[in-house]
Amino acid sequence: MNSTDLLALLPLLLIAATAILVMLAIAVRRSHLASALLTVLGLCAAFGTLFIAAPLVPRDVTPLLTIDSGALFYIGLILAASIAVVFLCYGYFKQEEEHRPEELYLLIAIAALGSGVLVCARHFASLFLGLEILSVALYGLISYERTTKASIEVGLKYLVLAAASASFLIFGIAIVYFEFGTMDFGGILPDSPAGAVDSATIAVGVTLIVVGIGFKLGLVPFHMWTPDVYEGAPAPVAAFVSTVSKGAMFALLIRFFDRSGMRGDSSLVLVFSIIAIASMFAGNLLALLQDNVKRILAYSSIAHLGYLIVAFEAGGAIGRSAVAFYLVAYFATMLGAFGVVTVLSRPGNDLGDLSGYRGLFWRRPVLASVFTVMLLSLASIPLTAGFLGEFYLVAAGVSGSLWALVIILVVTSAIGLFYYLRIVVALYSRTAQPAGAWPSRINSHSLSWTLGVLTAAVILIGCYPSPVMRLIQTMVAGSG
Repeated sequence: MNSTDLLALLPLLLIAATAILVMLAIAVRRSHLASALLTVLGLCAAFGTLFIAAPLVPRDVTPLLTIDSGALFYIGLILAASIAVVFLCYGYFKQEEEHRPEELYLLIAIAALGSGVLVCARHFASLFLGLEILSVALYGLISYERTTKASIEVGLKYLVLAAASASFLIFGIAIVYFEFGTMDFGGILPDSPAGAVDSATIAVGVTLIVVGIGFKLGLVPFHMWTPDVYEGAPAPVAAFVSTVSKGAMFALLIRFFDRSGMRGDSSLVLVFSIIAIASMFAGNLLALLQDNVKRILAYSSIAHLGYLIVAFEAGGAIGRSAVAFYLVAYFATMLGAFGVVTVLSRPGNDLGDLSGYRGLFWRRPVLASVFTVMLLSLASIPLTAGFLGEFYLVAAGVSGSLWALVIILVVTSAIGLFYYLRIVVALYSRTAQPAGAWPSRINSHSLSWTLGVLTAAVILIGCYPSPVMRLIQTMVAGSG
């Protein structure tokens, strides 16, 4: 490695340095504010170094990592979402200092580092390293409220299922390595330009890898952990799981199949089509049966990841651009939705039941309006980021002649409209909760500013998407 390699790696190095600095600060003196502030400053510094790394890419840094413009884009998205989650966590735990939330910020920095490694991975070793860094941090984040039974329960569920999925992944990697003698993504199927998986051994290995990745994405039939984890984890942590971890895994999925040359294999296309259809139908239909807002958002995320598979299968520059734009819209919307849940919740007692949101508009009109914007964006209503995100997904599907998937996407999206409007109706119901059911005001400036920025982003991207789209076309469309 030389100095140029180190400069290209600077964003990841600063994220790692942030985790170490927060850990040392906690050892010297416990302070909620100091831990949150150090984490935000470190992640912002890492974000700033993206502009230093940008002129140096694309660059292969060791055989393990590729730093290109697409990787920098996704690292920037991960850092922005992680900063928003830190602000949500600070407001969430601010009045409950007995929960000692300092280590939470350390875990967020470590999870962001693992996510950053994933989006740069070009080798199975870096893939597994990034995945385990992310997973170990998520174990702690999900069960952070260790004084509550639900938190411990979902933490153990996620631990067991994640360990099982990791074993599938590493077994698949071993089979592929046995067949080709390399763990570089580009060394798979090197003599097959059409991407044909013509060996039963390779097919088994790739299938096991897809199982491991599908679990992290929460796609059907690997989705059973998703609603339980979203419901039992602290609201800001659920926001992190639904955005950062899934976005990083999807970026990895694109790089893996683009570099390996397997995208054109007809059997894999069929497998991903079945997964997408099952995720779109199951996510939306099961959400209709829920009475808990966090579980509704969980099943909604399953459906949205199914939508993303449509653009993934389309491939090419338009597919990559559609995925990137949709992830931007999805990140802002889900962070905003869980941000509202965070405001109305307390550590160990998140407001999940739909009845608890009834009549919110008549006592907290601004908060109800913010939640409405996020729900309308998730439902892909015009003038929101979610609408344009879904429009680009449909355009990508049409460009790839994926007519069946496009039709199912539109139909299932219409089904989703019912449960989003169900929450909206509850917000504006005249049957309001008694005074004191919700905090009289947002008790933290960090929560107020975060929700304000996210709401503005959802509306501005929905009304004027050109700057974001130009950035994506410049950084993501040509990478792979």
